[in-house]
Amino acid sequence: MVGNQVSLKIRQGFILVFLLIVAMPILFVSIGNAYRASLIEATQKTLEAHLYSIISEVEYTEQGVQMPRSILAPELNRVTSDTYAMIYSNNEQVWHSESALNVDFKPDLFNTETGTSDFRMVTFKGRKYWQLSLTGILSSLDETIEARFIVVKSNEGILRLMEGFKETSINWMLIMGVVITALMIIGFFWSSRPLHRLDKEIKAIESGDSTRIKGSYPIELQTIKADLNLLLDSQQRQKERYRASLSDLAHALKTPLAVLKSSPLAQDSDAQEQLDRINVMIEHQLKRAATGASDTWKKQTLIKPVAESIFNAMSKVYRDKNIEFSIDVNDKHFFLGDKTDLMELLGNLIDNACKACDGHVALTVKQVKKRLTLTIDDNGPGVPKEKRELLLQRGTRLDSYESGHGVGMAIVADLVNGYHGMLTISDSPLGGARFELEFDYQETT
Repeated sequence: MVGNQVSLKIRQGFILVFLLIVAMPILFVSIGNAYRASLIEATQKTLEAHLYSIISEVEYTEQGVQMPRSILAPELNRVTSDTYAMIYSNNEQVWHSESALNVDFKPDLFNTETGTSDFRMVTFKGRKYWQLSLTGILSSLDETIEARFIVVKSNEGILRLMEGFKETSINWMLIMGVVITALMIIGFFWSSRPLHRLDKEIKAIESGDSTRIKGSYPIELQTIKADLNLLLDSQQRQKERYRASLSDLAHALKTPLAVLKSSPLAQDSDAQEQLDRINVMIEHQLKRAATGASDTWKKQTLIKPVAESIFNAMSKVYRDKNIEFSIDVNDKHFFLGDKTDLMELLGNLIDNACKACDGHVALTVKQVKKRLTLTIDDNGPGVPKEKRELLLQRGTRLDSYESGHGVGMAIVADLVNGYHGMLTISDSPLGGARFELEFDYQETT
């Protein structure tokens, strides 16, 4: 549960980082476009100021268009300037600024109405310029002419400013991206610390090292902590009641069972067999009561050591049969439950297989994610199909059959049901019976 929340936070963190990576370039492009638009607008206003300055200083006399030697706009007086001014009349240039003295540039003479200005980008000999033109009327005492005032600024200045802006923006964007990412990572790990602590406490409970959640947590997790502790307390109380009731019942049955076993009625072999079976069941339930029955919080029990221990014992018990034991399990396969219960499961099934086999018993373990499969095969006569369902029913045994399967099956069935598993019986590739146990921990963890 807590692990899922941590995984969710990790995914959310990656999504935020991804959005940041996507958003930063978009923000960069948007700011760049806005800055370029502001530079163009500033260029237009600058050219308008130069244009109106020229108009205010121009005079038209009998000698033609007259301008002062030095005009008010200093940019137009410098030879090295990238801003030029010209006056055209009848498509002929009648004046140009000092800055256009050594410049080979011919403006586009667009047709515009008198008094109307025109601002646009023009291209001359592969280079781009911003051009502002205005058509006006100049008059002297005897004559009136139409004049076109043109102010031009090279686009290279804007490009240089844009390059500088881009370089600065990229540097700051990178710095901001690193800082924001670092802050997000620090914030994520800081905010997920309580979840990690809670996850560790839950794992300690699962492993049996603790019985309650004791840590101090933020208010958001206080409700989860209280609910989990209530669940643990309720489970403990139920376990104690189950243990006490089971122990009392088993002890109550042992006395009358002992009397029955010593009575003349028990001399009958069938009766003695049933009494022995009852005694085995009582001993098993007493042992389960002593070990605390089954727990909701189960620890991981490695399967290989338990299986090897059982096979070692069976090789001694059935030494006369010279059984070949095969085991296919790796060191990481685990059973999510009590070690005693695992020994009961494997011990009963392997013991049955040894009784029924003709010299070969095999155990195969497969674990994919949280699905565990335990398979016990033998090369005996097998279990008849019509008896398989009957064998899985509580209280049924097949000891009277030559196969020998069925001893302890009630114990196995109880444990499998207690762990929400599934037991199936089928034909084995070895020629005998196959007992397959399946446990799906997805639903129990």
